[in-house]
Order: sequence, then structure tokens, then C-alpha cells
Amino acid sequence: MYQQQIEAYFANQEPLLVDAVCRLVAIDSVEGSPAPGMPFGPGPAAALDEALRLAGEWGLTAQNLEGYVGCVDLNDCPDALHLLCHLDVVAPGEGWSVTQPFTPKVADGMIFGRGTDDDKGPAAACLLAMKAVRDLGVPLKANCRLILGTNEESGSADIAWYFARHPFAPATFSPDSGFPVINTEKGGFQPTFSMSWPVQEQLPRLRWLHGGLRINILPGEASAAVEGLSMHDVQPCARDITARTGVMFTFAHEGDLTVIRAKGEASHAAWPEGGNNALTGLMALLCALPLAPGPCRDALEALNTLLPHGDHLGRALGIAQSEPVAGPLTVAFTLLEVTDTGLEGRFDSRVPLCATQDNCLKVAQAAFARHGFTFSGQQGSPHHTPADTPFVQTLLRRYEQYTGLKGECLSTGGGTYVHGIPGGVAFGCTLPGFDTHLHGPDERVRIQDLMLSAKLFAHIILDLCA
Repeated sequence: MYQQQIEAYFANQEPLLVDAVCRLVAIDSVEGSPAPGMPFGPGPAAALDEALRLAGEWGLTAQNLEGYVGCVDLNDCPDALHLLCHLDVVAPGEGWSVTQPFTPKVADGMIFGRGTDDDKGPAAACLLAMKAVRDLGVPLKANCRLILGTNEESGSADIAWYFARHPFAPATFSPDSGFPVINTEKGGFQPTFSMSWPVQEQLPRLRWLHGGLRINILPGEASAAVEGLSMHDVQPCARDITARTGVMFTFAHEGDLTVIRAKGEASHAAWPEGGNNALTGLMALLCALPLAPGPCRDALEALNTLLPHGDHLGRALGIAQSEPVAGPLTVAFTLLEVTDTGLEGRFDSRVPLCATQDNCLKVAQAAFARHGFTFSGQQGSPHHTPADTPFVQTLLRRYEQYTGLKGECLSTGGGTYVHGIPGGVAFGCTLPGFDTHLHGPDERVRIQDLMLSAKLFAHIILDLCA
């Protein structure tokens, strides 16, 4: 009914969309220290201010709710649809080659920069869709509200704050994953384990290890320092580990220490098979070195046994499992710090619908306890919205209409704002088969995908609100 109007409207909107994405991506919105009116730091607050300024420039009604979220509305009728996006981003990390993380670049039909895909590009597409609905002048009987969050990458305390004060809408989607429809999100299991020991004097010994940036990023880099071994002692073992894992190593002398730097490939922890874990590669190397016996070496060998390189399914930990809807459980060893007197680490597991406390959390806890680790953590529930709901069927129908591709419901190991929201799903903004380099260097989005998304979103707003 509305497609012809929508296609005509968007025929000359691409420059506006690209400019909006670039304005948002140019802001470093990694979480920072809280301040008055900035619960998640100045970066996310600045991105929120810019997004609301953009909405105002486009004639949309926008408001800042105490720095937690911003809301953009089409009218003052009851909400029929919520669109949930976030403006905070993960740390840029190393390895960028096309551009610097917060210097957006347009090239080859794509926009490069941190947040282009996750989730500033989709947020701009939502804003443009709402502008289109307003400009087309179709009478509305209900409101579409865009909720712009600032803490999705670090726990989603922002969206929890919002829904503790405001009701859910009858329909909700977040364009923070991919097309067609993501109706199942695995549960999260991100425990912490630790061990302490007295300072060891016997050489050779590990002095320190640093691996990982965030719980939800598979480490692309890790480093450690050993005492009592030269780089010439370490290199033969390193060559063997590189041949087996693909992780590369470089070395430097710093005083009495030999510093080892491991280089793999970062990825989102929900898809650990998409990267190459520098931390587990480094662990494999350390366990191959002739370190002196002691509790530190025992702990390293235990971790290398429980979370070995390349085991993305939790087989060694004893928690491997899978089912048809959500697929397999995944495990990513993402954080580890080792000092002279102990260690603390975390892994990030995404668990399917069949995972329970008994066959997952308790099994992992027992495995770590057998090696003397202290272990703590909670297992979060998966999220599932049935595929046959009218809302999901509307999304699939419009997707097929605008793309010519088959619409279907999929599952993901990633989590979005809709996790736990009744009837919520993820929808957009990436078409199947395109790698956005999510959470990695040279993150990117295809402009044509964002334009398609904006058209789709505009039509869906009209389906539910007109």
C-alpha cells in the first residue's frame, strides 16, 4: 500500500543518511566515568546529545531522560511500536587500516568507523524512517517511539532504568543484529574465576600476563613477561604454537624480563569461531615453556586444559550442547590477568534454550573447583519470541517484499536490548552474507543496507501506527 510512496521519498535521502551516520560515529562514545547527567560517562552522553539534536533538526520530537536514554516520538498517542538502538560503542582496539576508529570514512559504498554497524548506523536509519513517516503525512492512530540507549555494551543498565519507569509497547524490535528476524537470543554465562599463591622465587617463572579488553570481545592481542628465559629459549616453542594455532608472537627484552606479545584476530565473543584467540594461543605457549614447578604453572596448565585454544563449544569444560532453535553453546576465554601472587579471569559463554543450571553452570563450577579455583557467576536465561506472532509475520512479510529474499526466523549468540522484553525481536540492519567486522577493526556498514532498512522501518511504522 505504501511502498511506492516510500521508494519515491527515499530516492534522494542517501546523502542525509550518510551525514547523520558520520556525525554520530565521529563521537568516541566508549563508556567512561559517571558524572551528573552522564551516568555512563561523557562519551555516551555526547553521542546522545548529537542524536537528539539530529532528531530536532529533522522536525521530530526528542527528549533526554536523565542521560540514561533519549526518546524520539512521532506524536503523543499511546505507543504501538518501540525501536531500540544504542549509541555507546566498544573500545576501538588495534589494527585499524582503512581509517581511524572515530574518523568516519565513506568508501566503496560503505561507511567505516567504530559504531557504523553497532549501532549508530541503524539508529540513523530509524531516525530517517521516522522522518519519512512524518514527511509523508500519513495520519497515525498510535505512536512509534525510538529509544536511544547509552549502555548496551556494558550491561544495558540504561534500558533497565527506562522500563522500570515506562511500560512495554505491544511491539518492539532492535536493529542491532541482522536480517531477516532474530527471534531467539541465547542466554549469557560470564563467570569469574580466581586463584592466589605466594610469590615464587624459583626460575624460570611467569611475572605477569595481560589478556583481553572486555568480557564480550575475543582477544586479538595478549602479552606476558617471563623471567629466566631468553627470547632464544622461547622462540622454538613459539614457532610450534604458531604452526598449530595461527597465533603470531613477537619478543622483546625489558630488563631481566622477556616480554611475549601474541597476535591473533579479535571478534565478538558470541561468535568465537570468527576470530583467533590470542589469549588462548599465549596460554598454549606458556604451558609449552619449561617454567619452574609451582602453583602458577599448575594454574596455567589447568586453564589450558579447561579452556584450550580452538575449543569454542565447551567440550573440555564438559558443557557442550546444542538444540535446533538456538544452535550450539559457545565459549570464549576473553579476560585474564596474572600477577606474582595470583590470577583472575573470565570466559563468555552463550547458552541455548536447552542449557540449565545443572548441565551448564554447575558442571563448569565443578570443573574449576577440581583444579582449586574460586568460581562465581550467574547463568542468564535465553530469549525467545514465537515465529508465528502477527508482529513477527509482519516483519518477515515486509522483508520479503523489499528484498526479494526469503524471510525466516534465526537465532543468535549476541544479545540485544530486546532480551527479556515480551514479544521483542532483533530486525536489521545487515543483509545475510555481509561481514561488518563487528567489534573488530575497520567496522563497516553498507550504505545500501542502511537505506533498505530505513525504507523497511518506515513501512513497518505505518503498518503498526497508521
